[in-house]
Amino acid sequence: MKDRILAEIRRTAAQNGGEPLGRDRFLAETGIKESDWLGKFWARWSDALAEAGFQPNQLNAALPEDQLLRSIADLVKDLGRFPVMSEVKLRSRTAPGFPSHNTFGRFGGKAALVERVRAWCIAQGDHETADLCSPAPGSAPSEVGETADAVASGYVYLFRHGTRREFKIGRTRNPLRREGEVDIELPLEVEPLHKIKTDDPAGVEAYWHRRFADKRLRGEWFALTSADVRAFRRWKRIF
Repeated sequence: MKDRILAEIRRTAAQNGGEPLGRDRFLAETGIKESDWLGKFWARWSDALAEAGFQPNQLNAALPEDQLLRSIADLVKDLGRFPVMSEVKLRSRTAPGFPSHNTFGRFGGKAALVERVRAWCIAQGDHETADLCSPAPGSAPSEVGETADAVASGYVYLFRHGTRREFKIGRTRNPLRREGEVDIELPLEVEPLHKIKTDDPAGVEAYWHRRFADKRLRGEWFALTSADVRAFRRWKRIF
């Protein structure tokens, strides 16, 4: 188990631009829990990272401000608007090299971050992206980045159609009811495999649909491998 954890630390760090992941993101990416290593192999997460070959100065070094602002500006361009916090968290978990959402706290809050990104874009001559950096209409300054009609918590689920290699990825507020609805429509029994609780069901569902786009059968149905299913089941919560 220890060798596997060290291998996963190195693998996920390589996918993250050479930077090792924090313990929470490591859990989300690999499914390896804190109880699997804490007090068994290492007393602290930093000890595990050090044994994997990452020195303390690598772990604590602050990312350059320019890199943080560029990362958010790129996300603004992708979305066509300033992101809500759940979208920043999702990008940090799914895009190698994107900084952890916690690192943006150095700017002193969402309103300050919006203004810094806007000023940075103007300094770069990117006025189009700068114009997208504004609070949601009617939002208070402390609420910048959270829309007034934020999506309520829900789930992104993974169902299997009988014994077939057919898997459905969808979203719902009530997984049990949705299972019954889908079951009625199909010839074979539906098996619920996993669900991810999130405050951004549409965004998380869209991520998995894009990730498995080349395996789409029809609509929300995909021909997934066992590795694909394991990857989905590593995700528990996204907020």
